[in-house]
Amino acid sequence: MSRFFTSRFSSLEPYVPGEQPKNRDYIKLNTNENPYPPSAKAVALAREAAQSLELYSDPDCALLREKLAELYGVSPDEVIAGNGSDEILNFAFTAFCDENTPAVFADITYGFYPVFAEINRVPYRQIPLKDDFTLNPSDYYGAGGTVFIANPNAPTSLSLTMADIENIIKNNPGNIVVIDEAYADFGEFSCIPLIKKYDNLIVTRTFSKSRSMAGARLGFGIASKELIADMNTVRFSTNPYNVNSMTLAAGAGALADEEYTRENIEKVKETREFTASELRKLGFEMPDSKTNFLFLRHSGISGVDFYKKMKENGILIRHFSSGRIADYNRVTIGTRAQMEEFIAVAGRLTEGL
Repeated sequence: MSRFFTSRFSSLEPYVPGEQPKNRDYIKLNTNENPYPPSAKAVALAREAAQSLELYSDPDCALLREKLAELYGVSPDEVIAGNGSDEILNFAFTAFCDENTPAVFADITYGFYPVFAEINRVPYRQIPLKDDFTLNPSDYYGAGGTVFIANPNAPTSLSLTMADIENIIKNNPGNIVVIDEAYADFGEFSCIPLIKKYDNLIVTRTFSKSRSMAGARLGFGIASKELIADMNTVRFSTNPYNVNSMTLAAGAGALADEEYTRENIEKVKETREFTASELRKLGFEMPDSKTNFLFLRHSGISGVDFYKKMKENGILIRHFSSGRIADYNRVTIGTRAQMEEFIAVAGRLTEGL
């Protein structure tokens, strides 16, 4: 770092994104992208919006919020749009955490949470998952801070029940509970209906996964209009034009093509179950995934060696080096053909082990 970099952030450890190689063709199963292209309606509207890039984007994101509100059965003033759900999460850290209100989240979860806490200079407490990587809801009762829970969780792929989450919300009446639903479309339910019942709940969502728009950077949050107003205070104080015109248009197009989205979700889920079944035959262990990825290990090969050998064979997966999950790799669900190739290579790498 330079000698001018502020000492406030001298110890900051930034989030490390998955590899985005440019030098060769890989089967890319490392960043939980959707293997299918975005809706043709999304592409067409984005192209149309590109004709007016001399103008600022709509700071209210009005059309997108109206369509999201209609889809999820809420009011437009209960919706906020952002540059990916990451920005919505950062708004929550900024608006609802301080030196007296720490952030509270699991020790194995989305790696951006501690980064958001550090960069917003708020204390945080990490609660260990159980040995089987499940989260004990009662650990979060009376948490004494703003609770952040990824559900389903990444990288473990596991999900709490609706009842579990509602109990966490009920047992934190004086604090915000943020449920990060980046992967909820590949699971069994969403907590969005609970915002009508609890004024301390925020649900964040993204277009990156189920709607094939990772490159567009679009996310949203749903909560009571009062909480949305709080986050908009932060948004308008930092970047009121936070979502560009092409992304807003693409988002509206994607929402007009829900049938296409649902078809792709079902294909990913079917491929996920096929892949898990075939890998278990090869001796791999993994939780029952509620996401668009698998979190797996094999007793005969270390996590890092499996990752390296996969890369040598032209397949990128995600390895995490931290102690409790060092033997595991996270594998995004690609197309059926991509996963058949992954299974074939995994079979060769583990043969005889």
